[in-house]
Amino acid sequence: MHCELIVDARNGTGESPVWHPSEQALYWVDIPARQLHRWQDGAHQVWQGDEMLACIARTERGWVAGMESGIFQLQAQADGRLDSHRFAAVEHPQHGMRFNDGRCDRQGRFWAGSMLMDMQQGAHVGTLYRLDGEGRLHQQLKDMIVPNGLAFSPDGTRMYLSDSHPNVQKIWTFDYDTDSGTPHSQRLFVDMRAFPGRPDGAAVDADGCYWICGNDAGQIHRFTPDGRLDRSLSVPVKKPAMCAFGGANLDTLFVTSIRPAGSDLSDQPLAGGVFALRPGVQGLEEPAWRG
Repeated sequence: MHCELIVDARNGTGESPVWHPSEQALYWVDIPARQLHRWQDGAHQVWQGDEMLACIARTERGWVAGMESGIFQLQAQADGRLDSHRFAAVEHPQHGMRFNDGRCDRQGRFWAGSMLMDMQQGAHVGTLYRLDGEGRLHQQLKDMIVPNGLAFSPDGTRMYLSDSHPNVQKIWTFDYDTDSGTPHSQRLFVDMRAFPGRPDGAAVDADGCYWICGNDAGQIHRFTPDGRLDRSLSVPVKKPAMCAFGGANLDTLFVTSIRPAGSDLSDQPLAGGVFALRPGVQGLEEPAWRG
């Protein structure tokens, strides 16, 4: 399948791609660079933040974002400034932590997981939080290393979550109470040690299938709701980070990626770029935060 490079962004860690339907634009973040990016009609624009941005979701007037010290509201200004206001602080269990993967459920609740930036420690200090409509954070799941792969089924009654640390590499599924926003009945969905790549960022398509980036393997895997591998797509970089459906018909799969610092990139010069594929299925519009 043809894979198109749409932005040679050279992101350190390109993450959290979100299609903005009213703007017909793709937004994403570069975590270590503290940047918000937009691709619209072939034009690429960047806004500079004050903290590392890890995950974003639309709001009525801007963005909600999981960053280093909490959850922020963001406003992208025409002059390149990114105005930010922290409205939910987080008390991390130790220093050197930040938020990682996150998104809204189908009801518009924002979810985000935290992690220790020094992954080599393998510390089980990551927590998955839910942000309520009043701007308060609620701890939902603890003792994770790198929470990742968060996604929700089309009807919202199923939640997916992974831990992408090399010591874990598992994807779980939960029954999800759409009234209370509570996951329960955790069970193994896919053990990614049986497939190429560590589980990273994910998306769910209109058929209810789960797409997960195989980090380190240069692949995007599609699993059916019963956990069966349906197909794998290749990208010209080793570390695809997260995928998202977008485009006018939500039939384009956008993929962000990682450009490892200090590595020989002669075999992957496009590392850190943003790519587009046409997998032949449609995705779902990402809900905005209803805070």
